[in-house]
Amino acid sequence: MWALLVLIGAAAVSAHLQDLAFDRQKVFRVIPQNDEQVEIINSLASNIQVDFWQPDSVTLVRPKMQVDFRVETDKSFEVEDLLKESGVQYRVLIDNLQAALDAQFDSKTRTTRHSYEKYNNWETIAAWTADIAAQNPDLVSRSVIGQTYEGRPMYLLKMGKSRPNKKAIFMDCGFHAREWISPAFCQWFVKEAVETYGKDTVMTTLLNSLDFYVLPVINIDGYVYTWTNDRMWRKTRSKNAGSRCIGTDPNRNFNAGWCTLGASKNPCDSTYCGSAAESEKETKALADFIREHLSTIKAYLTIHSYSQLLLFPYSYAYKLPSNHEELNSIARAASEQLASLYNTKYTYGPGATTIYPAAGGSDDWAYDEGIKYAFTFELRDTGRYGFLLPESQIKPTCEETTLAVKYIANYVLKHLY
Repeated sequence: MWALLVLIGAAAVSAHLQDLAFDRQKVFRVIPQNDEQVEIINSLASNIQVDFWQPDSVTLVRPKMQVDFRVETDKSFEVEDLLKESGVQYRVLIDNLQAALDAQFDSKTRTTRHSYEKYNNWETIAAWTADIAAQNPDLVSRSVIGQTYEGRPMYLLKMGKSRPNKKAIFMDCGFHAREWISPAFCQWFVKEAVETYGKDTVMTTLLNSLDFYVLPVINIDGYVYTWTNDRMWRKTRSKNAGSRCIGTDPNRNFNAGWCTLGASKNPCDSTYCGSAAESEKETKALADFIREHLSTIKAYLTIHSYSQLLLFPYSYAYKLPSNHEELNSIARAASEQLASLYNTKYTYGPGATTIYPAAGGSDDWAYDEGIKYAFTFELRDTGRYGFLLPESQIKPTCEETTLAVKYIANYVLKHLY
């Protein structure tokens, strides 16, 4: 009976998503060795629909780069034949995407309520933001910083002991809709803060001395869509004039080298930069809030997945920020802290040179606004599950990431400017 219930529970969970929409779709990893092989991947992408997981776009593919991409079921054999024929090194990362999708929901916590060790849908997260503030009135307050394209309120949590003239750290999650581990981390970090305040000396000092602004999901419409329609959706859900294609990449929509490198002007592309910088209601709300609080916000952290990276400016150009050495040493130490728990290895460095150029990102924008500690986390894993990280990895991922965030916050506290 119990086993049957577990099965029914699992079935109910997968039933909320597009039933079998991804059955037998494959995710490939290729490493093109030269320009000729890069060209093969380019022609592949121009002939069939290819969803690039890493890098974000075919235009960023270079020789010797690890490239992960997803193809439709009916094309996967053709693709495999082409790769074999042309001698491109490849392996199948995910053999059946639907199976991987169902396997995400492997949490032992079988509850319909909010859980820190499960992926929660938006409704559950929204209710949680109200609850966590109501339960911890002396530590957490909730406000609304704007509305999404589809009219959902954008909830922001402010954490910290109230006292005058406090400096702050801003952290957001859920820029790209399919990166579910990201909002899970923002929720976990809030839980850690309220549960360990008064017990853990570092956390207590941080909350006494600083405020944390936490935006649990910025791209709410996109996140909702990944639960109801398409688990692989990335962008916002805004309409684009003169195009049938929906959405803008919110992390190409900031006024930082906007729409130059590593971003697309085509609304149908996953890295579409939007009709103008801050064209999206969500990115404008975030930018407006940060501009209004520029005198107090001293660090900006944005949480993405996947790849296990800790990046800092610049991504929109190959130049280095003036405090490059300092940012590099913070990233090194934070990565060491992160690895100390489960030995998860992170690569760190400036965005453009460490992975690839990408203009219009929120971290570069925040840095150019004068926030000199700006970091992007790319959480677990390195591609075994990609965006479909199983729920059983939420806890370890969040625990290790919390160590890195606490390290950065503590550093910022000791180096206020």
